[in-house]
Amino acid sequence: MRIDFRRSLPATEQAAPPPAETLPSTRLDSVDLLRGLVMVIMALDHVRDHFTDVRFYPLDLSQTTVPLALTRWITHFCAPTFVFLAGTGAFLSRSRGKTQRELSAFLFTRGLWLVLLEMTVVRLGWMYNVDYTFSFGQVIWAIGWSMVVLSVLVFLPVRLTALFGVAMIALHNAFDSIRPAQLGVFGWLWQILHAGGAIDYAPGYRFEAAYPLIPWIGVMAAGYAFGEILRFEPAKRRRVLLQLGLALSAGFVILRALNAYGDPHPWIPQKNLAFTFLSFLHCEKYPPSLLYLLMTLGPAIAALALAELWKGPVGRFFITFGRVPLFYYILHLFLIHGSALCTAYLMGYDVRFMMSNTPPWEWPGMWGFGLPVVYAVWIAAVVLLYFPCRWFADLKRRRKETWLSYL
Repeated sequence: MRIDFRRSLPATEQAAPPPAETLPSTRLDSVDLLRGLVMVIMALDHVRDHFTDVRFYPLDLSQTTVPLALTRWITHFCAPTFVFLAGTGAFLSRSRGKTQRELSAFLFTRGLWLVLLEMTVVRLGWMYNVDYTFSFGQVIWAIGWSMVVLSVLVFLPVRLTALFGVAMIALHNAFDSIRPAQLGVFGWLWQILHAGGAIDYAPGYRFEAAYPLIPWIGVMAAGYAFGEILRFEPAKRRRVLLQLGLALSAGFVILRALNAYGDPHPWIPQKNLAFTFLSFLHCEKYPPSLLYLLMTLGPAIAALALAELWKGPVGRFFITFGRVPLFYYILHLFLIHGSALCTAYLMGYDVRFMMSNTPPWEWPGMWGFGLPVVYAVWIAAVVLLYFPCRWFADLKRRRKETWLSYL
């Protein structure tokens, strides 16, 4: 017999009662499938970082090729979808019985845990050294601090959380003109929050704010409120998801065509139609502009409607990754970097540059391969990652210890 301890809690501590249109107390496979799909695509970007022979930014239209640019562009969907669904997952945990205080405590502690992991284990996976004179904050850092903020927002009505998230996403580009130097001694804080860039916080010590926290905090807050839609009955849910996704995508096309607001870099006609199209798609990621988020989250939300219809072994393959996202993320960094190091060593390279504080995209031009090798390594890495991820997903399904929810 299952005892419902919530009955003994004060009314303010009980989980929100489910509405008439509600989710079952199990995971939504479609959310895990979409999360797993973007994580597999993310691995392509990181394989390219470690194995490419290209030493310019792939979306630099003065140097790139269409295949290289699209290889980079498709991975733009990863971080926004990942952060957005992290917020959605927090909302859905309320549907599975967590009270507001339980959810808040979990988000706060897990958020700080993710920040710690970014500064230690994740950095080790990227750099393969323990020279902490250089450190950085990327997507895990942004998710961690966003969870800390969400741990407060969960006490607000969901509509206010939605308003907070959407306002941050829509309005933050109005502050693009503010430079850290204008804020004097608080310039470093603006770098962390919005401007990004390197912060020399002590002699010989540098921190790179690669993922400024605004508007990522808003993306997670919006994802949390988005969970309300997933409570609808399946047919209505799919219809609303498709309509919302298409509306956001159309909003991107219209705003981008106007070149008026939403991204610091307007698109301009190029030497041919293909490159003009790439210019149209090339939106700012650091920090993510309004147009960048419309471009990525619109199709992702529409894809979520289609993911509900995706059954069979291929769907289960991606769901496996989506159920163990942090485990996959850490494992894939060490696998990809380790594979590059071993390959370079066997080819006779002095591999010390792969264990320095030089990020992979700045490694010497003597190292690297073309796109066919990058794609082959990506496929091999994803296949290898499937087996430990399947084991860990099964472990989390069978065992309910609290510590497993932090991995």
